[in-house]
Amino acid sequence: MRSPLLGLPASVESIGLGVAASYGNPFTEQRDLLSGSAVVDLSHRGVVTVTGPDRLSWLDSLLSQDLRSLKPGDSTEALLLDPQGHIEHAMRIMDDGVTTWLLVDEDRSVSLVKWLDRMRFMKQVEVADASDAVATFGCFDSGSAFSALGAVALSPQGAALVWADPWNHVSAGGWQYADAAEHPAGEWNYREVLVARERMPELVLSMKGAETAPAGLIALDALRIAAWRPRIVTEGDATALPHETDWLRSAVHLNKGCYRGQETVAKVHNLGHPPRRLVFLTLDGSDAVLPEAGTPVFFGETEVGRITSSGRHFEEGAVALAIIKRSVAPDAELVVNVDAVEIAAAQIVIVPTDAGRVANVPRMPRLGKVTRPIA
Repeated sequence: MRSPLLGLPASVESIGLGVAASYGNPFTEQRDLLSGSAVVDLSHRGVVTVTGPDRLSWLDSLLSQDLRSLKPGDSTEALLLDPQGHIEHAMRIMDDGVTTWLLVDEDRSVSLVKWLDRMRFMKQVEVADASDAVATFGCFDSGSAFSALGAVALSPQGAALVWADPWNHVSAGGWQYADAAEHPAGEWNYREVLVARERMPELVLSMKGAETAPAGLIALDALRIAAWRPRIVTEGDATALPHETDWLRSAVHLNKGCYRGQETVAKVHNLGHPPRRLVFLTLDGSDAVLPEAGTPVFFGETEVGRITSSGRHFEEGAVALAIIKRSVAPDAELVVNVDAVEIAAAQIVIVPTDAGRVANVPRMPRLGKVTRPIA
């Protein structure tokens, strides 16, 4: 369905999604998002609800994250894996004491609901697709945008439904492969707020003032890429393992009970290595063109991977995420070809070549979850 925010000045619609790709200046929109003064329309994404007294223990038995202890107001994320450990769904999760809310990308709610319904058996749970009634909006914390969304946020149990992205720290039970001294997600205070679709016109009116501005998908994606933050619709494919994108950091609890795909997760992490690895690329000479998702990445004449996401960052210039073979040396000089233009792609390692095989490796202490209520 087409978002009413497309009626705001200078909006440019993202083809096939019904929301804005930009509002005229993605660089300004990136700055506005980081300052907390802009809202990004994510109403094309899906929302799934799970109710019933068994909801958390049931989801815990199916998904990669520890959900039994999830308390009202907590935020987390989890993956649904196939029996071989490949990622089938990624969910941003919160609970309000009565309902567990699963936020999913694009049109994935239909297939997720269908799968979950088949797995209910005798459990006291009900699964529903709420995408037609509930919309998702993104912002960064501590600004006018967060307050504007709070004024119209869905609050079925008296507290606004706000998902706080756990990517800015290593979640309890998680593991970080990236060895960067300062992970770029350290200041990633990103939030997603649920709003009843019938209240979206109110949000449009509030955004016509001077305090809160709209931002498009292009701006948010460039910031996400710079934070090394994976998404299933971009970094995922039929054979994706969570280890390859460093998603053990926030979406997998390595010490919880059994779940689908757990054996593969444990084997790769403790005894093996992921076959591919995520890298961050800075693209030299790509002012005029950007490589699209799926563009091959080469080392010499050999194809070693593919671009998964690309964008123009207001400070770092043309950047991308790519999945490449684990064996590619960290100092290898990579290139991508776009419209017969050869673009140098300098890699910054996210998942190192020796990721995995951590059995008997001493574990460094990690901080637990940090959540903030909406103001």
